[in-house]
Amino acid sequence: MGLILYLIIGGVIGWFAGIILGKNMPGGVIGNVVSGIIGAWIGGRLLGNWGPKLADFYVVPAIIGAVIFVIILSFVMKSMPKKW
Repeated sequence: MGLILYLIIGGVIGWFAGIILGKNMPGGVIGNVVSGIIGAWIGGRLLGNWGPKLADFYVVPAIIGAVIFVIILSFVMKSMPKKW
């Protein structure tokens, strides 16, 4: 049950970061989960552990980290040439 909750909270955090920036994550739900989990890691490394904690995520640093990750990913996706 812990893993499922971890994935759900990661998806919600990734989805919320996409809403804040007004960008859709590539990959849909899986992209949101990945961006939420990676964003939580980035936020934890940059900002530490503070704020409310939900399913092993400190929510505020996780959202800020997910926003940073979505911004970086959007720059990378723009710079890649389209093949079709």
